[in-house]
Formats: sequence, C-alpha cells, structure tokens
Amino acid sequence: MLKSRTFLKKTRAGGVMKIVREHYLRDDIGCGASGCAACGSAHEGPVLEPQPLDRVSSLCPQPHYLLPDTNVLLHQIDVLEDPAIRNVIVLQTVLQEVRNRSAPVYKRIRDATNNQEKHFYTFTNEHHRETYVEQLQGETSNDRNDRAIRVAAKWYNEHLKKMSAENQLRVIFITNDRKNKEKAIEEGIPAFTCEEYVKSLTANPELIDRLACLSEEGNEIDSGKIIFSEHLPLSKLQQGIKSGAYLQGTFRASRENYLEATVWVHGDTEDNKEIILQGLKNLNRAIHEDIVAVELLPKNQWVAPSSVVLLDEGQNEDDMEKEEERECTLKTAVSEKMLKPTGRVVGIIRRNWRPYCGMLSKSDIKESRRHLFTPADKRIPRIRIETRQASTLEGQRIIVAIDGWPRNSRYPNGHFVKNLGEVGDKETETEVLLLEHDVPHQPFSQAVLSLLPKMPWSITEKDMKNREDLRHLCVCSVDPPGCTDIDDALHCRELENGNLEVGVHIADVSYFIRPGNALDQESARRGTTVYLCEKRIDMVPELLSSNLCSLRSNVDRLAFSCIWEMNHNAEILKTRFTKSVINSKASLTYAEAQMRIDSSTMNDSITTSLRGLNKLAKILKKGRIENGALTLSSPEVRFHMDSETHDPIDLQTKELRETNSMVEEFMLLANISVAKKIHEEFSEHALLRKHPAPPPSNYEILVKAAKSKNLEIKTDTAKALADSLDQADSLTFPYLNTLLRILATRCMMQAVYFCSGMDTDFHHYGLASPIYTHFTSPIRRYADIIVHRLLAVAVGADCTYPELTEKHKLAELCKNLNFRHKMAQYAQRASVAFHTQLFFKSKGIVSEEAYILFVRKNALVVLIPKYGLEGTVFFEEKDKPKPRLTYDDEIPSLKIEDTVFHIFDKVKVKIMLDSSNLQHQKIRMSLVEPQIPGISVPTDTSNMDISEPETKKKKLQK
Repeated sequence: MLKSRTFLKKTRAGGVMKIVREHYLRDDIGCGASGCAACGSAHEGPVLEPQPLDRVSSLCPQPHYLLPDTNVLLHQIDVLEDPAIRNVIVLQTVLQEVRNRSAPVYKRIRDATNNQEKHFYTFTNEHHRETYVEQLQGETSNDRNDRAIRVAAKWYNEHLKKMSAENQLRVIFITNDRKNKEKAIEEGIPAFTCEEYVKSLTANPELIDRLACLSEEGNEIDSGKIIFSEHLPLSKLQQGIKSGAYLQGTFRASRENYLEATVWVHGDTEDNKEIILQGLKNLNRAIHEDIVAVELLPKNQWVAPSSVVLLDEGQNEDDMEKEEERECTLKTAVSEKMLKPTGRVVGIIRRNWRPYCGMLSKSDIKESRRHLFTPADKRIPRIRIETRQASTLEGQRIIVAIDGWPRNSRYPNGHFVKNLGEVGDKETETEVLLLEHDVPHQPFSQAVLSLLPKMPWSITEKDMKNREDLRHLCVCSVDPPGCTDIDDALHCRELENGNLEVGVHIADVSYFIRPGNALDQESARRGTTVYLCEKRIDMVPELLSSNLCSLRSNVDRLAFSCIWEMNHNAEILKTRFTKSVINSKASLTYAEAQMRIDSSTMNDSITTSLRGLNKLAKILKKGRIENGALTLSSPEVRFHMDSETHDPIDLQTKELRETNSMVEEFMLLANISVAKKIHEEFSEHALLRKHPAPPPSNYEILVKAAKSKNLEIKTDTAKALADSLDQADSLTFPYLNTLLRILATRCMMQAVYFCSGMDTDFHHYGLASPIYTHFTSPIRRYADIIVHRLLAVAVGADCTYPELTEKHKLAELCKNLNFRHKMAQYAQRASVAFHTQLFFKSKGIVSEEAYILFVRKNALVVLIPKYGLEGTVFFEEKDKPKPRLTYDDEIPSLKIEDTVFHIFDKVKVKIMLDSSNLQHQKIRMSLVEPQIPGISVPTDTSNMDISEPETKKKKLQK
C-alpha cells in the first residue's frame, strides 16, 4: 500500500516546486515472536522467545515482552544492557529518535539487537499497515511519535492474543512520561515507569542501582538551598553567542585545582582564546569536556591562573562555607600582566558525559544508601549515587554514570553501572586505564573476524598479477626483542653501475583490509595499536598483526616497497614504489643487528647489507641535523618482569643503539618520499603529518634554565635550537645536555595528521622537513593504511573509492586518529606509572640521585636518571610546620629556608610508594641531600611507615 504526501516548496529563484513524498506500507512485517503462526517466517535476525520466563515481575506475573519509549532507551540504557533484561521490542519510531539524539546510545542499542542472547527485536512500525499513524493537524511531532508508540503497543497485545490465548502473552509499555503512561492505561495497554518495573523484579535487586535518577526535583537534597545559578535555555544561549554577549567553547577542568577550569573558545578569534573560570559558582555545574556558553566578567574581576594545588577531599559533602574559604586562597596579589580573561558558565550547549571509573567513598551514616563516588580522573567532580551494595563495593573499582546536576546540590547525581574488580589488581587497573583513556579494547566482533582470510593462507597467481617478485633479495627486519607485529624490513645491495639499491619493504595490510567493510571500520575506529607494559591492544586482529601481515623470516609475505637508487654519499638518484612479494632472510633484534655490524668475523650477505644500511644511515642523519632537525630526548623505561608473577622486578632506561637510529633513518626517508608522491598525485586529499613550530613563549622555561647554568639557547629557528643544544655542553656536568633536550621536548607542540586540501602549513618542525606522512607502520596505525591506499592508486596498483578523495571525510578521519593517538600515549604513560608503583611496592624505600627539571612555588619536580622516573618533592605538608619558601619566577629558583635550588641542580631523594590514598596511590619523594634542618629526611628508613593509615587497614581487613 502506498501513502503519499504532496507539498509545494518555493525555490531560490522564486519559482514553485511540487514535492511528492511516498511512504510504503506493508502487510508482511513480522511481530518478532518466534512461533507466531500469523507472521510465519516474516522476521529475520534475532527474535523474541515464544515463552519469556526469565523475568518474574510482581506487577505482571504472566510471560511478557517489554516495549520501551525513546526516553527510557536514552536514559536507562544501563538497565536495558543488563543480562537480566531480555525480550525487548525496539520500535522503528524509537530507534530513529535515539539515532537523532545520541549516537553512542544508538550504537549500544544496535549492539543489543545484534546480540542473539538478548532477544531484542526491531519492529518496523512506521511501514506496517496496522501500526503506521499520520500526524494530525495541530499535533506536534513529539505527540505523534508518542501516539505511534502506543498504537504499536496496543496492536502487539491484540496480535499476541490471537497467537496464544491460553498463555496470556503480553507486551508491557515502559515509559517515564506521566501523561503518556496515563493515556496508555486508558487505552487498555499495561504500562509502568522504568523504576516501577525494575523494583518489581524481586529476583534482581541489583538492577535498582543501575537506574538513572532523572527527576531533578525529587533528587534534590533536603536542605533545598540554591547553590548554583540557573542554566539559560539553548535558544537564549544561541542568541547570546550570535550577538557576542556569550562565547562558546570546550570546558577543561584542572587536574590540580577542583575550583579552577579553562574554556577553550571555538572559532578563529585570537583574543580571549582561553578563558579562566574560578570558584564553584562560576564553574556552574559544567563537567570536563562539556561544550559550554561563558560570559566574560568585567576586567576588574579578572584573575590569574592559580598556582595552588587543591584537591576535593572534604567529607562534609555540602559544606559551602568551607568552599568559599578555599576560594579565597586562590586570589593572590599578582601583577596586571598575569591577569587573564575570566568568565562564568551561563549554560550548557552539549554535555559530553561518559561512564567514569573510580571508587566509592562510603557514607559514615549507618545503613545509608546514599554515598559519594570519587572518579579516578581528578578533573571529574565526585558523584552522589544510591546503592544497596556499598559494603561489597568498598575497595573495588566501579563504573558510575552521571544522570544530572540539580541547582541545590554540591555534586552531580548518578547511578552505579558495573563493578570492575579489586583496587590494585593488575587486570582491574589495566581495564580502568583503558576505559579512562577511551581505548577500544573489546574482542573483535564476529562480523570483523568473518572477513579474515581462511587458513591455511598462501599467495596465489592472482595476487602476483600487479606485484614484483623480490623474494631473491637479502631482506631482513630489525625490531625490539619479542616483537611479533613486524611492519618493516630492509635491504641494501650494490648495483652493477657501482651505485647502491636500498629498499624499505612495508607489510601490505591494505590488501587484507578492504575499504568500507567491518574490518576497515573497526580499524579506523581504533586508529592505533596501544602498547601497555604487559599487554598489546591490537588495531587489527592477531591473525593479521602477528601472522599474515607480519614480515617474519623465511615466509613469503605481501609488501609495499619503496626502493631507491643511491650513490655512496646517500644522495637519491631514483625512487620507485611497487607492490611486492618478499621473503625476509632474518628477523633480528637491535642488539643482534648491532653485533653483526660490529663483528670482525661475520661477512655473510645479511651482515654486508646491514653494514651498507648503517653507513648510509649515518650520512642521512648528519644531513638531517645540518638542515635543522632536532635530536630530542625523553627518558623511556623498560621493565623486567618476573616470569611467573609477571610483576616488575627491575626498572631501567631503554638503551639506544646505532641500529635503532639506522632503522629510524630509513623509515623517515620512506615517509618523506611517499608524502611527496601522494601530494603530487592528490594535492587536495593527501593524508599528511605536520609538527607545528612552538610559540616563542613555550621556550621561556628552557632559555631561563640554560641561562642559570651560563648557557645560551637560541630558539628563533629549529636549526638555531638544534645548534645551540649541540653546543650546550659542560665538562663537569655531562648529563646537562640530556636534561636540556628533555626540557626542549616538553616545549614542543603535538604532531598531528591533517588533510592537504584543508591546510596550507605542511612543515614538520622536529624533522625539519617541508612535507611528511606515515607509511611505515600499517599494522599498528590506521593513517598508514590510508596512505598505502593513496600510494597504490598513485602507482596504478589499486583502484580508488569515493571516501578516499573526499577531503571533508578525510579531515574527520584525521580528527579521530589524532584523538586516538593522544589517548594511546596517555594510556601508555598510565601503564608505566602503575608498573612503577608495583616495582617500588616490592622494592621498598630507596634513595637515588636526581636532577631538578622544574621549580614550583612549593615543590621541586625531579628526574631520576637511573629509573627514567619523574616525581615531585613537596615542601608544604599537612600537619607539619611550613618552611620558609621564596619563589623567583624570573631565574627560576626556589629558596627553602637558606638553600636555593635552580633547574638542573643535582639532589638526592628518597623514593617510596604512598598507599594512604587507595584510589590514587603515588610515588612519593622526599629530599635527602642537600640537608636542610627540619626538611631533609634521614637516609635511614627503618622507622618510616609508608603503609595505609590505621583506618584504611581496618577497612581492608574486613
């Protein structure tokens, strides 16, 4: 049956256009109940069970299906995902509304409907002849959708009566809309609120904790005192932004001070790019990463960024007087040039809440169901939740979701989602850091795995069609020990004309991952492989990463080769790119390759090839450095694990050999060669990587630190910086140059992916290269897969596809890749920090030499070269007399009593694990030398107690 609507539309040119919309209605759409004779096999995919007996509800003892409305799906998704909830009918009307309002919830619902065990059925009510409803005159689209949902619920109940008159199978309508529920009951539809229904499931009391508390009024605290000003409605915010009265930006909370935040203003405006917010009332219930509207305060109310460290540790959750006292400590007298644009949040444009990991701070009130949850991320405020499981959840890592933040509540309200496991447990803590850094780490879905090649796999005649056979070449790979995802291999040989042929061969991952399929989409979503201390979260399934794509020795593998003809001065004479087949003759570690190069007895073809590569790499590196490339430093650590317990038993900084540099030089050369080629072919949509030059203000700390050691660092250009770093040497202090390079690294900007058609500045500052991309690691970086596809089209080895040449799509992809790379970096650092804690937990207290990296108003940030470990030595501690501190920002220096400390000064510190805060266990450092009476601690550690406080001990022994 065909329904059509006709309406007239005025065109830009002033003419009138007739538009006809056709809507097809069908009789053959199934109800989804298996065993329904009326529908037969009309339904596909997961279906409802014929006898749903899994839930016993005191409100509806008969077998039943659930039919939720849009708001229940949007806000109570945590309840619906629980294994106890099955046999749910998801209407097309509801699904479309959810899709328009929340992409993450829509994805979760799609996952539930694809899960066979959940028995979620999508019913296409908008195309069913008996359930389609037309919008009435004067009826809002919202009211029309509510009516469509009720019509579908009524139709279901009547339809199921025909199917099973004897067992009274029913459909229960779940809605939190009071009016909609009343109308449904009037129409004879069994209807309950989500809360009523969940509380009726007496066999599943834990489900109550997962309910989102939505009604802010019912949720407000008993005191009723208004703390925050009202958020303006969206329409007023948009008007204000348009008129310039308000500014729109991203809210970034501070990790170190819960009463301070910044808003990064959207748009190209250089003025007021960053606005400071101070004090709870000005933060006005915004949460980290929310998109907010801010109003600038008059200039006489502008403030300077606070240098005070303030953590929200108060036990009395609504003591506002105390908060106001703490706000006063932020306001210190500062010079006018330190003042920054200051504002207040007037409304929220978009909430960017996510589920948060953390711990329960159990209420002191006995039998209380209301408790505070402390997130692991210090930028997130504490959350008030109601739970009956407080005693079981104590000392556990849990996940909580925020539901809302009433005006008269000091904290937002939320609900319990999931228990992850015990605090300190390695598996639990790894799960927490993956969730907190938004690293996709669920097992690959069946849809993804089904696209993998069937084993045993081999290269066919068809595969060889557009490929060069390079299996005769003496190719080898050089990687860290234990590496199984080998992306790259190299060869070097002398040609008859006396020149050298050098090849970089990269795994041909794009052969296995075809554009647009489920495997491609999942790889693009993950963006990168994440390397933790003991675990690797692969971007592609293991069959590809460690086997079919990995360029292991003595097996035929598909590759994409970049081959140069060079003279002995490493000058490139010819470059060519080809899809190939290689057979690596050896998989070496950096140490093994170095040993071959240095050996006087080994002269086989692999060793000769490595020596040739190493000689050329040295020339290439020298040339790069002369061009102004920076050689920076960052202390990287390697853990030695116990083979049985997998706990770290030793911690060392990674040793870098010549062979590390050799591989790096050829990877850089390949990336630059490929970048030039793809930009030549696709000037508007090449995926490139740039490293912006830092603003001069970034270098202030480096210049001042060098000056304090009578050295001059020039920062006008990358070349000037590189040269002055090379000259900054001290015979009496050999480690000084490394420290300067570590500090220079901190001054740098983040390198990012971008689309060539959307930017004009391509320069890579750190490498001093006018153009750069990533081509050499497609097993672990999705950017490289796109670059492989672009290069394949450029050399005629593969065909193009629409998304590849659409610059806006490419720009969106780059945005996700930049986010994923940044999060992977943070997750890796968090993993190192956690394993460092485990190491010092077993090691006990140690004293080591350290160098000062930064001086703060009340602390020194130090680096311990032996462990590559950075930490902070604080001089103002609770319950201890405050020392006399004098901070000088110009030098910079910190005077403690009568001793002055400068950046790069050598000190001795005591390192120990502080477990007094279970949630945020940290490495604590105290000054040993130079000795300052009342400040320095003795080297003898026998009388120091670094375990948990007594109260915590008692709780843990329960």
